[in-house]
Amino acid sequence: METKAVLAALGALSQESRLNTFRLLVRTGPQGLAASKIGEQLDIAPSSLSFHLKELTNAGLIEPRQEGRFIIYSANFDTMNGVLSFLTDNCCGGQSCAPSSTIKSCKP
Repeated sequence: METKAVLAALGALSQESRLNTFRLLVRTGPQGLAASKIGEQLDIAPSSLSFHLKELTNAGLIEPRQEGRFIIYSANFDTMNGVLSFLTDNCCGGQSCAPSSTIKSCKP
């Protein structure tokens, strides 16, 4: 993953509402959630939420899709895994820093 893309993702996650939104979508999995459900669960006003969703989308961390009259947002696990891989690429001189039994896959 390119440094510029990682910086965009980390920048997008550096705000509390966006971080909470992304974490909610990761927990939800590939089926995602409608914007209205995200707003309800996180108590974020629609106008603020649309700004935060746009920032996360522009950073490649979430993906919108149209379902009927709703836009459903889901986490982009490829981008998330790319950021994690970038951050840990040189960890411990190329050796795993944790026992293999504690390493979890981030794919749903």
